[in-house]
Amino acid sequence: MGQIHAPRPQTPPRATGGSVQGPHDWQAQSQLFDYRQAANPIRPGLTEPIPEGRWGPDLHASGPTAILPLDLSAQLGCPGPATSPALSANFIRILAGESLAVGVNATSSLFYVLYGSGRCLRAGSAPIAELNQAWSSGDLFVLPSGVAPRLEASADSVLYWVHDGPLLTFLGAKAETPRFQPSLYPAAWLDQELAALAADPSSARSNRLSLLLANKTLPASRTVTHTLWAMYGLVPSGAIQPPHRHQSVALDLVIDCQPGCATVSGPELNADGTIRNPLRMEWEPGAAFVTPPGHWHSHVNESGHPARLLPIQDAGLHTYLRSLDIRFASGLGGEG
Repeated sequence: MGQIHAPRPQTPPRATGGSVQGPHDWQAQSQLFDYRQAANPIRPGLTEPIPEGRWGPDLHASGPTAILPLDLSAQLGCPGPATSPALSANFIRILAGESLAVGVNATSSLFYVLYGSGRCLRAGSAPIAELNQAWSSGDLFVLPSGVAPRLEASADSVLYWVHDGPLLTFLGAKAETPRFQPSLYPAAWLDQELAALAADPSSARSNRLSLLLANKTLPASRTVTHTLWAMYGLVPSGAIQPPHRHQSVALDLVIDCQPGCATVSGPELNADGTIRNPLRMEWEPGAAFVTPPGHWHSHVNESGHPARLLPIQDAGLHTYLRSLDIRFASGLGGEG
């Protein structure tokens, strides 16, 4: 059954209880569809599924100071740059002694310093004070909406930047009220806590060890911002994770690894709980890839050395909506 059009009125409907500034056809854009054809429009040619994109470290290995978007907007059929319908992931390359403004209409911006050093500068705008914060390799920091920050590099630097600008573009909204304070997660602190987690005797039963970055102003979601989730994870040597899935997209950054690490994913499971016809995304230090929402996926480390991964997701938003729905093929919880 095809599209059903509501009958067009012979004369424009008129407001009841107020003045009419001019003629308006209230049914000019009204449509009806058979529920069976419209209830789930995520399919090629209509609402495009999120693709499993991958970008290697060669993208940011050389070149001038620049923002390098990981743009899938053409495949998604949405305004760009966008890596998912709600998020934009980018590499930022800044040469020593240079700087770059990174302003965007977003509620949340997350930066991970893949390598290099410098400072984040931003003029004050109530309720956020002026910012002048140093950063170096392995640091992670988040900024709320406000005055556009400027990143200055004292050494050649590459940062991974994820923000929720595409979500606001879709909503036709402007981020005007900061929902959290700028926050820094230093590399030394992250590595210290991850090492302590790995040394915990109970961790011997886990095939992945992860820290969820959180903000004290968001106690209910326990996420790094009110829209973003960030997880600093260790995948031990020999680990083959049971598949899991969630309804948030994952924009993953490989921090470090040796050859033999990968993520396998697919939308369906076999009867034995393995992923059916999986796509394998090979890891390289400094590579980034997308795991679509709802896809079963598993991180595998066959390298003989531990590896680290930083997944960024729109799971803060999904947690607020109560729609994250993390599930594990083995029936066991505890890992995102």
